[in-house]
Amino acid sequence: MARYRLDPTPEQVAGLDEHCGHARFVWNLAVEQQSWWTPYRGKAPNHLERCRQLTAARAVFDWLRAGSQTVQQQALRDFDQAMRNFFAGSHRRPGFRKRGQSEGFQIVGKMAKVEKLNQRWSRCWVPKVGWVKFRVSRKVPDFKSYRATRDRAGRWHVAFAVAPEPIGAPGTGEVVGVDRGVAVSAALSTGELLACPGLRPAEAVRLVRLQRRIAKAKRGSNRRARLRSQIGRLKAREVDRRKDWVEKTSTSLARRYDLIRVEDLRIGQMTKSARGTVEAPGKNVRQKAGLNRAILASGWGLLVRRLEQKAPGRVEKVPAAYTSQRCSACGHVASESRESQARFRCAACGYTANADINAACNIAAGRAVTARGGAGLPEPANREPQQREPLFV
Repeated sequence: MARYRLDPTPEQVAGLDEHCGHARFVWNLAVEQQSWWTPYRGKAPNHLERCRQLTAARAVFDWLRAGSQTVQQQALRDFDQAMRNFFAGSHRRPGFRKRGQSEGFQIVGKMAKVEKLNQRWSRCWVPKVGWVKFRVSRKVPDFKSYRATRDRAGRWHVAFAVAPEPIGAPGTGEVVGVDRGVAVSAALSTGELLACPGLRPAEAVRLVRLQRRIAKAKRGSNRRARLRSQIGRLKAREVDRRKDWVEKTSTSLARRYDLIRVEDLRIGQMTKSARGTVEAPGKNVRQKAGLNRAILASGWGLLVRRLEQKAPGRVEKVPAAYTSQRCSACGHVASESRESQARFRCAACGYTANADINAACNIAAGRAVTARGGAGLPEPANREPQQREPLFV
């Protein structure tokens, strides 16, 4: 998906906000309607029936008829796709949308038009709003639809729904292992240590100060809205830096290596809250919450997802069990070999290395053990067998 920064005028911003409100209203009605139907009450209306109901509602309500029918019908299509994803087991059940969160709408069909103004600017057509300029940071791809969105910092973007072109393999036969961590975002088996950038120390201090101030602000007040906007701009800056790092890192890895091996991590399970329940409250909840934030700020999931998109078929996932406790030189597995977060010293052969790089070397070899003295993973069937070193010597 190619995304560009929109530059709407104040009058156009009002029209874009109105489209977002209509799309959110139609989506929430579909969610409420879907939640009412049960196996005992019968099946929920399908997409065609919802479109008929939307047409009837537009005939009754002038404020809804003043909006774009394309935007409103596309909100129903988005909901229908979200329900299919839910029943397929790939996504959660769609829920209600809140104003100011994930604002956006989609333009499809003949309404999706783009005109080039010059080398730096183009413009896209938005029904009921007109031509809206956007900054051309790279070539605009061929498209059939695009989505206008507003982030938490109040910035508008237009995203074109296109499949990214995969990056070809270099053909050198080189394999790299990537160990993801908190202190070091990504450690490569080649010895490189990569850190995902976040907020600078001064920005982090300012964020804490703003969060304390907004906790004392009255809900619905102008002061709270102003503080929320300031926090949103800081958070958006952090997200932009993380995405930029992920894009550059994934592109570099896809261009340099034929095979990329990563740990098979269930990040959703790893970042679950430790709060527990009233009957069984959790322990070290604040420490676990801090760890969850650090994991999410490191971009673990986004990095692997972009690697799979840019290098399809060249990304393999290795079980992460004991990869940080196994010596990449002799294969001995012992928890005491991991002396600290950054230092690894084998208790059997005395091999010393950075702990993250040692784990990355185990991942690159395609081996992980299930227990002390366990066997390694078999080599993939679609690749030629490689000479493997014994686990113990």
